[in-house]
Amino acid sequence: MPVHDELTLELKKLIIDALMLEDVTPDDIETDAPLFNDGLGLDSIDSLDLIMVLEERYGVSASEDSAENRARFASVRALAAFVAAHRMR
Repeated sequence: MPVHDELTLELKKLIIDALMLEDVTPDDIETDAPLFNDGLGLDSIDSLDLIMVLEERYGVSASEDSAENRARFASVRALAAFVAAHRMR
C-alpha cells in the first residue's frame, strides 16, 4: 500500500475515533467526499476537535486563513496531502 494510501486510511480511522462517529467505518468515508455539510456532515465543533487531534498527532496546525482551512479540510484526500506535506511527527 503506498504511503499516501496508508495515511488516508489512518486519517479516516483518526476522524472516526476523534469524533466518536458510531457505526461509521473507514470504508464508509469516501476519500474525495466533502468532510463538512453534504459529505460526512461534520460541523464547526467537529473541525475544532479534528484540528486539536491533528496538531497533537502530526504537529500540523490550522491556518488563520479560513479559505485555506476549507481547502485543507475539503476531503480526506486534501487533508492527507496537507498532513503529508507539513507533518512534523
